[in-house]
Amino acid sequence: MLIKKKKVRSHTEDRLLALVLATTAGILNAMALGAFGFFPSHMTGNTSQISQEVTTSDLHTMLFLMALIIAFVLGCTVARLAVVVGIRHKLRTIFCLIILAEGAALTAASIFELMFYRPSFNGEVLIMLGFLMGVHNATSTQLSNGRVRSTHITGTLTDAGIALGSWIFAHTSHAVHLETDDRRFFQKVLHTHLTTVFSFLSGCIAGLLLFKSYGFNAMVGLGVFLMLVALTAIAVTVQRTRRSLY
Repeated sequence: MLIKKKKVRSHTEDRLLALVLATTAGILNAMALGAFGFFPSHMTGNTSQISQEVTTSDLHTMLFLMALIIAFVLGCTVARLAVVVGIRHKLRTIFCLIILAEGAALTAASIFELMFYRPSFNGEVLIMLGFLMGVHNATSTQLSNGRVRSTHITGTLTDAGIALGSWIFAHTSHAVHLETDDRRFFQKVLHTHLTTVFSFLSGCIAGLLLFKSYGFNAMVGLGVFLMLVALTAIAVTVQRTRRSLY
């Protein structure tokens, strides 16, 4: 699921990726809303809100929103650079290491909030969460070749609509060139996108409930979970590599 293989990734692998990364993205997004009143990954809404702040001359909020957007983009950039360097050095576990680092950073930020929470730190922590969400989304996008965008639900819904249209056309058209394999392909693509959407939605619901019940302890648990997922994938990869050598 977290390993970039030479063969073409299967839709099953991408759906498992969506279940883990889209769900955790939804959980973190909802927790940030519960804690700080902002969605750290909602770049469309944040960009739109900048125009409102311009008309109201709220410079502080406008600068904060711009910083949040820049942090998200920087997170995507860092994830891309890490992947390029990892691939160049033939590091098969590079995606695992990125998720591991993200989980560690999220855990550290959550522990900090748990111990020293003050309203004055909200902006800084939200910008850091925006950066981590950029890392998260760019990692899933690169690993799945664009089929799983863990935080970009607008784009995923667009892709799902296109896949649904292709699937309907394939089943209603009598065109000779539309083989059974083509129909199955469109169906698999649609299932992958719908899995991403519903995983994110389920994560948002779970995130709000968890934060209301456990506060920043739940956010710490999410960071630890991401690290465990990454470490498990690394351990499995190392074990399989050793077996292939003997």
